[in-house]
Amino acid sequence: MNDYKIAPSILSADFSRLGEDVKKTVDAGADFVHFDVMDNHYVPNLTIGPLVCSALRSFGIKNIIDVHLMIKPVDRIIPDFAEAGANYITFHPEASDHIDRTIKLIRENNCMPGIVLNPATPLSYLEHCIDDIDMILLMSVNPGFPGQKFIEGTLKKISQARSLIDKSKRKIRLEVDGGINLENIGKIAEAGADTFVAGSSIFNSNNYSETIKSMRDKLKEIK
Repeated sequence: MNDYKIAPSILSADFSRLGEDVKKTVDAGADFVHFDVMDNHYVPNLTIGPLVCSALRSFGIKNIIDVHLMIKPVDRIIPDFAEAGANYITFHPEASDHIDRTIKLIRENNCMPGIVLNPATPLSYLEHCIDDIDMILLMSVNPGFPGQKFIEGTLKKISQARSLIDKSKRKIRLEVDGGINLENIGKIAEAGADTFVAGSSIFNSNNYSETIKSMRDKLKEIK
């Protein structure tokens, strides 16, 4: 079996008891904690910042924290999230004036850098930076809001990205974010993804453990 990781997006969590809710997903078997950071500028929503990341670390969350920055400009906030306890920091190339500089900034702050590609953003961006990143995050919805439906055309893009990763011979995570649920996680994995951001499908379920276990059962079927 591949090294699959399930990463609940806290955007769908209960913010009135965020620490407890995130801990429930961790106790239920989640691997990563996914942060969706929006600025009401690059995307039409406003969410959370480094203080929330720091608070979860203080609460006792020790899992990998995977920070997805949907903000523009992006460089200013990177050191703050690194200090707050982030492990991966991913950003959109459209939000950076100098992609290579942003990647180096993330690594200089002892985090693993990644590139995020929206549904209509071409994979050609990776041609110039794949040797310097640790994650590729493909959006399977247009960023900005939780609970959207998975865009089926992303499957082809996942397969193409997997081919690029295999060709690079580097250990790069291929993460997919948007509309992932029990019905489609299998085919997303078959296309080549290894890391799955699931917000609504986990946090809106009646039993986090059963939902995550069911997702893992689907992944076990992948050869």
